[in-house]
Amino acid sequence: MAENMQKDQITNPPGPETGETEEQLFDLLIPPGVPRKLIMDITQKFDVEVVTRKERLYFANMEGDERELLAFRGKQEVVEEVQEYLFAELKKYIEE
Repeated sequence: MAENMQKDQITNPPGPETGETEEQLFDLLIPPGVPRKLIMDITQKFDVEVVTRKERLYFANMEGDERELLAFRGKQEVVEEVQEYLFAELKKYIEE
């Protein structure tokens, strides 16, 4: 599960007055072709935001091409829940 998540390079800086500790955020890349309705459903049910990430692709005719992909960004526990939900919903969608 965690192999599909990639640690975000940017962490939330602590507040200057509050002394908050840094919180690491994780990204779950959204596979191309996921229905928009499912993406919106996940953002409403879970505490994640949709962000874009540049990733190099290494397959077919795209050897090393850099593409902007969508990802869900949030806390590790929440992103793991999103991954389970996303794969379960995609499986239902494919079986229809």
